[in-house]
Amino acid sequence: MASNELNPLYRTLVGFDRIASLMDTAARLDAAPGYPPFNVEQIGEDNFRIELAVAGFGEDDLNIEFKQNSLLVTGQRKAPEQRNFLHRGIAERSFERRFGLADHVRVSGAKLENGLLTIDLVRELPELLKPRKIAIGSATGAKSQPKVVDAANDETEAA
Repeated sequence: MASNELNPLYRTLVGFDRIASLMDTAARLDAAPGYPPFNVEQIGEDNFRIELAVAGFGEDDLNIEFKQNSLLVTGQRKAPEQRNFLHRGIAERSFERRFGLADHVRVSGAKLENGLLTIDLVRELPELLKPRKIAIGSATGAKSQPKVVDAANDETEAA
């Protein structure tokens, strides 16, 4: 996508310098192979779940790493035993899956059950980023601290 196409977007979004790199990352993630299959589910306003079908993998074969808004899930089978398959439909091959996560999203837990790896995520906004109502003061008098009204419980406090 050319930067000319993004000009209207840049006029309305301030401080999103990394939007181009996010779009590039999303394009690369979209081109990733389809193994293992996965679901991404929103289970609450600030709660998400990723499920990966990892049949044949045990806990020791899987690795989950969270680093700078990126979640990396890898699967590496230990030395497989020699078996004589007449048909092999369960892949069990090594894989690497990357997921881009929004700011303030962290991994809250993971479990492996019945060949399904479930990773729970939660978005936790810092107090500074939560919506607040700003009281408007008068222009007369000495300079004073602006008053901030907490939108959650309408208490007034000095900022």
